[in-house]
Amino acid sequence: MTSTNTIRIGIIGSGGIARAHVAAYRTIENVQIVAVADVVPGKAREFIEATGLADALAFEDHRELLRLDLDGVSICTPNMAHCRTSVDALEAGKQVLLEKPMSVTLDEAIEMVQVAKRTGNMLSIGFQPRYDPNMDIIRNIVQSGQLGNVYYVETGGGRRRGMPRGTFVRKELAGAGAMADIGCYSLDMALNALGYPKPLSVSAYTSNFFGTNPKHHPEADKFDVEDFGVALVRLEGGIALNFKISWAMHMDTLGATMFLGSEGGLKITPAGKGPWSGVWDGKVGSITLFHDVLGHQTESPIPIKEHTINLFHEKVKDFVKAIREGRAAPIPGEQILYNQAIIDGVLRSSELKREVEISLPGM
Repeated sequence: MTSTNTIRIGIIGSGGIARAHVAAYRTIENVQIVAVADVVPGKAREFIEATGLADALAFEDHRELLRLDLDGVSICTPNMAHCRTSVDALEAGKQVLLEKPMSVTLDEAIEMVQVAKRTGNMLSIGFQPRYDPNMDIIRNIVQSGQLGNVYYVETGGGRRRGMPRGTFVRKELAGAGAMADIGCYSLDMALNALGYPKPLSVSAYTSNFFGTNPKHHPEADKFDVEDFGVALVRLEGGIALNFKISWAMHMDTLGATMFLGSEGGLKITPAGKGPWSGVWDGKVGSITLFHDVLGHQTESPIPIKEHTINLFHEKVKDFVKAIREGRAAPIPGEQILYNQAIIDGVLRSSELKREVEISLPGM
């Protein structure tokens, strides 16, 4: 496919995040949003009218949308529909850009990866923070060997107050709470820097003291996911990962992300201020390398690359570019499968109140 061909896109799910996809596609030449599907009667048509997609078709069944001549689809449904819509799209020969988290369960994620491999179609997961150039700096430092043998990683983040509403806080629709919503970003940051080592076991604790309290959340009676979680994850290669996340807490921060190695350490803080900041769904604030120089304990600030990149737009642009050039998924499901395996392990361990092993048959 040449760069002059028009890329035909369908959007499945017409909630708030779908609007961001529309805005991103509109910045790319020779891209046409052909259709929108949403299971709620009339919602797809309302979305089309509200976003000015006058020529787009509206469907209530995503399978009807997938019968169209499309190059790719953006899947923007609630989490519980990620697996079914992705599998159907891949089976229909479409390239898929899926919003995070990848799925609700590990079994779903495994099925999605298997279908992508079997069909040869792209399954790319929407982790836009990867497009911050500072994430490349972090990964390059970790991968360069400057830290020596990396044996411990601490990642996660916390909002003093920052709990979403609606589909995010209902287990039947979201599958999980803070872990799936913002924790997946923290996991991707750490695991991507490490080269995505396989997770082996998880020992975790979760709670939802804030979400179920009417004083803190207007939908407390419907809130049945976790708003806080912490886990010790054993990774392949003898690495211990301390993972922690919170939507709400009586604290200003859960600390920086850290990589500890035998020859050095790396400390990273997120950018942003305010009650919804403090997590890895945005830009990098600072990077500091801790190491010894001529016998002296030394701290070396790593200059941050200041930029005005719209990270979300870059994610969508890269997806379209991969379609045009016939490239592999920019952020492949095979990687994010490990991310999902950890979240699945956290929820199982918390429920069972003991450490659980992570099994990835055939992976």
